[in-house]
Amino acid sequence: MKHRTRVKICGITRIEDARHAADRGADSIGLVFHNPSPRSIEIEQALEIRRALPPFVTVTALFLDETEDWIAQVVHRLRPDCLQFHGNEPSEVCEAWGTPYIKSIPMGSIEEPRAYAQQYESAQGFLLDSNVAGRLGGSGDTFDWSKIPVSFGYPLLLAGGINASNVADAIARLRPWGVDVSSGVEVSKGVKSADLMDQLFDEVKRGDSYDETHKRND
Repeated sequence: MKHRTRVKICGITRIEDARHAADRGADSIGLVFHNPSPRSIEIEQALEIRRALPPFVTVTALFLDETEDWIAQVVHRLRPDCLQFHGNEPSEVCEAWGTPYIKSIPMGSIEEPRAYAQQYESAQGFLLDSNVAGRLGGSGDTFDWSKIPVSFGYPLLLAGGINASNVADAIARLRPWGVDVSSGVEVSKGVKSADLMDQLFDEVKRGDSYDETHKRND
C-alpha cells in the first residue's frame, strides 16, 4: 500500500529555515544537542525555533552518547515530541524519558540491521544512516541501499546523503516511512537553503507518485 513519505529536516539552527521547511510540508524538525556537531544548538535557541513552528509539526531532539543530565535538561525544558539516539545508547537509556524515540542504525559499520533493531523493540522506528557506530551523520554520504533487508519489519527512515537528486529514486525503490535530510538542503553546515528545500519536497512528491511497479523486487 502506498503512503505519503514523511519528511524530517534535521540540523535546523535558524527560525527562518524551520518555518520554510514547515511551509513546504515537513513533518518534523530535527534539533541537534551534541555539542561537537556544527549543527548543535542550545536549549534557548531550540525553544525559539519551537515557538515559531505552526501546529502539527513535531520537534525531534537528537543525541549522541550524551550524559543523562543533559538529556534530562532538554526533555524537561523543550519537551520534544520525539527523541533520536544516534550513538551507542542501550535501550534502557532510550526508554527512560517517557518520550517516543527513534534509533539510528549506523549502516557504515552494521552488517545485520534487523538484528540491531531487535535490541530496541520499543523504538517507534529506525533511521538508517551512512555513518559508522559512534559518529554523527550529516556527512552527505550515501550507503549501499541493497544492504537494507526487503522485509525489515520496522518503520524505516532513510538518511545518509539524501537530496533532491536521489530522493525520488529512493522512495520509489525502498518505500521508506520517511526520509531524514540535513546536508542535502544546506548551503553550509546548519544553514538551510530555501531553494534546495523546495527542490527536495517537489522530488518527494514525485517519488510518492510512482506506481508500485517501480518498487524494488530484489
